[in-house]
Amino acid sequence: MYDKYQKVRERGKPTHKPYDEFSIKHPHMDLTKRAKVFSPFDALKGFNDEISNTELQFETNHYDLEHVIFEECP
Repeated sequence: MYDKYQKVRERGKPTHKPYDEFSIKHPHMDLTKRAKVFSPFDALKGFNDEISNTELQFETNHYDLEHVIFEECP
C-alpha cells in the first residue's frame, strides 16, 4: 500500500541555521510560552457549570420520582 507522506517522513525534521531567513522570521518559542499555548482552556465559558446544574436537577427529579406511588390502570 502506498503512503503519500512516506517520503516526507523519511526526510525527517528540517534543520535551520540560527541566522537564516526562516529562523529570523520564525524565532524559536520559549518553553514557558509554548506551555501556555497548549494548556487546557474553557472554550465554552460556563458550559461545565451548566452540565453540573443539569445533572443535579436530573438526580433530584429522579430521586423524587422514585418515591411516587403510581396507580395501576384498571
